[in-house]
Amino acid sequence: MAMVLDPNKAKTARRVIEVLEFFDEQKRHATVMDIARRYKRPQSSTSELLAILVDMGLLYKDSNSRSYTPTPWAAMLGSLFQPSSVRDGRLSMLTDRLVAQTGLGTALMGMVGLNVQIYRWLAGSKPLAIPDGLTGGTQRRLCESAAGWLLLSTISPERREGVIRRLGAETPADRKFSATAITQRVQDCGQQGYAVGPAGFGGTAEMCAVLMPSEPGEHPMVLGFMYEPSEDIDRAALIALLQKSVLTCVSQPDNYVSLPSNHAGAATAVSSAA
Repeated sequence: MAMVLDPNKAKTARRVIEVLEFFDEQKRHATVMDIARRYKRPQSSTSELLAILVDMGLLYKDSNSRSYTPTPWAAMLGSLFQPSSVRDGRLSMLTDRLVAQTGLGTALMGMVGLNVQIYRWLAGSKPLAIPDGLTGGTQRRLCESAAGWLLLSTISPERREGVIRRLGAETPADRKFSATAITQRVQDCGQQGYAVGPAGFGGTAEMCAVLMPSEPGEHPMVLGFMYEPSEDIDRAALIALLQKSVLTCVSQPDNYVSLPSNHAGAATAVSSAA
């Protein structure tokens, strides 16, 4: 029997995550009104939620400016059991560098059930025509994006067949796909270690993505650029940049923080993004 979630409890949990995501996106202090406006929430309930998070030790409150910032505990929660590149901040630094180098939106993604989920999203200087926008936590079906194809390729072939069949059965009629075609595409992406195709989060955005190296037992992750197809993008150069940057990040943890900001030849990777 499926568990029935209490809507009020689910709403509260979602709002806590929204607050933490706000600081991850904005990188600054925030007032009650900053957060209330961002998520179109009532000021009174937002103020109450922030007060609770202060009491719990997840936020600091500056009594002079009436602004809030996350505490170290907020950053460290759950980090102990994450891959070392997540735990020590290398992946966060990598996404920061890639956005600065290319001007393109960059996403770190993983697999949650039958969905691709964005773990970290940094918008680039070039806007994307995605109706609902993008934030950390956004999910879409695995079959609808280049990142999803890569993540599906990490599932054993015998289990993957059932997953693709289930995705097909649950996909709306206007977005049906050929199981044979998707299976072949997933196999190709797995062999290559990269994928180019739809971003999958609505709109017309495309994606270049690569699989992150992982240790046995770790959940697979994908790193990718998102861009509008009308842009003059050199996709091969973007894939090469992602592959080289990921390799450096993972294989040279001790000196990664000292790499210059133009590492990996980013100046020539995107002809139109400066």
